[in-house]
Amino acid sequence: MDSGVVRRWLALGAAALAASGALTLVAPAEAQAATAGSCAGREVWTMPFATGIVHVYRQGGYVCAITLAGGSDAQRPMSVSVQARGNRPVVDKGRFRHRAGPVTVHAGHRCVWVKGSVGRSSVSSGWILC
Repeated sequence: MDSGVVRRWLALGAAALAASGALTLVAPAEAQAATAGSCAGREVWTMPFATGIVHVYRQGGYVCAITLAGGSDAQRPMSVSVQARGNRPVVDKGRFRHRAGPVTVHAGHRCVWVKGSVGRSSVSSGWILC
């Protein structure tokens, strides 16, 4: 290969890298929304509490929930659970930095009970989406 071809390939590679970096800088909110909203469907309920927030999504007969922590980046106990009436809850519980979940249940047309916690603070919905 002659040096002109090599330079063109290097220039093309550099342009591709620059373009991908520019897209990352231009769309941080979209990237954050995709990370935070890893549940399918549309958001139908939010439950803020002292140390975080629980987002609840619905698509068809499925309900999905995710707990997002506020504040520091330290690992701490977090959980999220969704229970369709008449069934056992589906739970994601552990030590996380930013989020617990997503957890998804098939609720059909039944009510669901959603719970979330970050550290010592928690929230519980009672029966919703009936």
